Amino acid sequence: MLEAPLSSDAVELLRAGVRQGLEALCRVVVGKEPQVRRAVAVILAGGHLLLEDLPGVGKTTLAKGLSRLLGGSYQRIQGTNDLLPSDLLGVHLWDATAQSFRFQEGPIFANVVLLDELNRIGPKTQSALLEVMVEGQVTLDRTYYPLPDPFFVIATQNPMDHSGTFPLPESQLDRFACVVHLGYPSTAAERLVLKGEAGSEKLDELSPCLELTGWRAVRASVKRVRLADAVLDYAERVVARVRKDGGFCSTRAASHWLALAKAEAWLDGRAFVTPDDLQDTFSDALAHRGTMNDRRLNRDERREQLGRALREVLVGWKP
Repeated sequence: MLEAPLSSDAVELLRAGVRQGLEALCRVVVGKEPQVRRAVAVILAGGHLLLEDLPGVGKTTLAKGLSRLLGGSYQRIQGTNDLLPSDLLGVHLWDATAQSFRFQEGPIFANVVLLDELNRIGPKTQSALLEVMVEGQVTLDRTYYPLPDPFFVIATQNPMDHSGTFPLPESQLDRFACVVHLGYPSTAAERLVLKGEAGSEKLDELSPCLELTGWRAVRASVKRVRLADAVLDYAERVVARVRKDGGFCSTRAASHWLALAKAEAWLDGRAFVTPDDLQDTFSDALAHRGTMNDRRLNRDERREQLGRALREVLVGWKP
């Protein structure tokens, strides 16, 4: 259940803090304002973020910047093919003093977890993330251990034709609320990075824009953004069209889409979702789902298919 709603003044203070952090992050990850805003919206929606692109275009810098804004504990896990599930989740160790086993938490027990090059991790270890990304807990030896709140996973993925990579299964991809592609920076933005006036060298200038309690309050406020029946009808028609065309769109995917639209509406200062919010977030919420050639991580064809579905489903039309 949601806690009692905050006053309008309290919500505005939270929104101002988030916007201030967003502006600060845009001065670090320059020239990518839409992608940075969308990444922050994923945090507000309570989802997890997938960053897909070539190496060296700022994925890790963006991920670290998001962790600085969120605050709390942070862990970075470098994906390798010999990483074991226990390397992520933790392990039971024998305590000779207590004459019993005690649980040693793994790096997954943090508020922000960066999984760098997720698709270099083997399938067995990838599957260890399925429970934590949905239920926010780890189950070992018939005992479950809750993860911190808030809990936010950021994963980066390199093209599949790079050596030592493993394709992410649909069940794993479906855990991510949104996919963001950075691409090469503009000439002006790249010049700022090369001169040291932006990029990873400026990460130390970032600080948490809210306390962890503030982030929890923001997420509760985002959940209260209204979704009118007429807008929900439109979303359901779009989902039905995607499925009819053979695309993969689970109920979880639809929930992620609606949550992301609510987050964007909240950032704009609105207490309701419009069809524009749904259309604006649709591609990022679903581009990583479906049957696409995994070597094409820009997902151009997939985004074109999704855009066609939006164009063909009229907002005000009812069957």
